[in-house]
Amino acid sequence: MRNEVLRRDLAGITFWSGKSTPPGCVVATGTLHDPYSGTEISFDRAHAPEAVTIDHVVALYDAWRAGAQDWDADTRAQFATDPLNLLAVSGMANKEKGHATAAQWLPDNPAFVCEYAARQVAVKRAYGLRVDDDERHALHEVLSDCVR
Repeated sequence: MRNEVLRRDLAGITFWSGKSTPPGCVVATGTLHDPYSGTEISFDRAHAPEAVTIDHVVALYDAWRAGAQDWDADTRAQFATDPLNLLAVSGMANKEKGHATAAQWLPDNPAFVCEYAARQVAVKRAYGLRVDDDERHALHEVLSDCVR
């Protein structure tokens, strides 16, 4: 799934070509226009694979406390690999976000805050996850500003 997200989210990608690697499967290099920071990041799997990581927009821990603990194994696996919930982002921004909710963390990039909040809502709605009052308030504030 990591390679599918990298293929979707990076520009100018090249693929790893190893003896045991099928062609066109493993992303080797590319450029990320990081939605969280607004910066451009060069991805090079061989030299700095941690520069770009795959983030769960709705963090797995957040999902667990919001209802995922009641899911069966198939639903948990579906959630963990759902492309709607996965984004290639700066490794540093992903680490900063950790397992925070939208009430605790929003992207530094103002051009992406609306899309981030909308994605949070879409993912939580698709999986029937609870939204606490602080999170509801934060999402409402962000999304209200988006339509103005």
